[in-house]
Amino acid sequence: MWRRGRWFVLGVVLLLVVPPLFGALALRVSYTGDLGDDARTRGKDAFWVGHAWVDGRKKDADLKALAARLKGGGIRDLYVHAGPLEHDGTLPAAKYPRARWLIDGMHRVLPGIRVQAWLGDVLATEGPVGLRLADAGSRRAVVGSARQVLDAGFDGVHFDLEPLHSDDRDYLSLLDDLGRLTRARKAPLSVAAHQIDPLPGAHTVLGAVSSNGSEKWWSQEFFGEVARRVDQIAVMSYDTWMPLESLYGGYVARQTVLALEATPETTDLLIGLPFFHEDDLGHHEDAETVAAAVRGARLGLGRTDPGRERFGLALYVDFAAEEGDWAAYREGWL
Repeated sequence: MWRRGRWFVLGVVLLLVVPPLFGALALRVSYTGDLGDDARTRGKDAFWVGHAWVDGRKKDADLKALAARLKGGGIRDLYVHAGPLEHDGTLPAAKYPRARWLIDGMHRVLPGIRVQAWLGDVLATEGPVGLRLADAGSRRAVVGSARQVLDAGFDGVHFDLEPLHSDDRDYLSLLDDLGRLTRARKAPLSVAAHQIDPLPGAHTVLGAVSSNGSEKWWSQEFFGEVARRVDQIAVMSYDTWMPLESLYGGYVARQTVLALEATPETTDLLIGLPFFHEDDLGHHEDAETVAAAVRGARLGLGRTDPGRERFGLALYVDFAAEEGDWAAYREGWL
């Protein structure tokens, strides 16, 4: 009996320990290799910036400093937080009273920059409160909010709706409706995307075992369905739970490969960089570094599609960025 119990315990240990060890080894190997000279900026990078830019807190001196920071770099798009949306999908115009000041100012000092309205909300997918995409009226209101910010002068609209579960057909329906609007306006439709299953079906397994049904990842197929409906898709490749820089870099390399495989060449694919600093279960700042993310993105690009022109990096977020983040971005990518 003791011998059988010992073998049972050993089996459980192997089941729990060996797969993660192999996974860690695979990520570490994914982080190795030479970086190609062609895996550099294409001038299609993006920068998430906070609400202070449209609510009156930022002044002319701040705009001048931002322009100096961005001049000569790879940033083409600013995602400017103009929301959040109300839970019914509407957007009070009072939330962005200084939008025109920012848009006109950026167009004047950096004519190539596109200023997109960043709109988002919490979805009622893992709790009772939030935006409900299953409600057709709410989806119509979201489209109306997109029309509203385009009327206000924004060059495009960028959506970040979370937590968004894989295979959400109501989300795809919303994107179809938004696409008709943005194409008619000749404006880009952009979205922030969840990470892709690191292993097939990972989102389903996590949803089954988590207390609130959280899935975290999307299937690669669903990612592709989203990518085909938009002009630009930015992977939020941070908050990965990775404990080491080498594992995080390998994870980003793998995410880049999966995303490139699923994204049509007609859609801009951006890989997110963690320009923020905090330590919790999901994000360890000494592991999730800008340098590791840049290297991982370059490795993934070089292995999969080094000639892909519609590719870039997306920097999150201006109010938490430090000089070291900018230095790593410039040195590794520009």
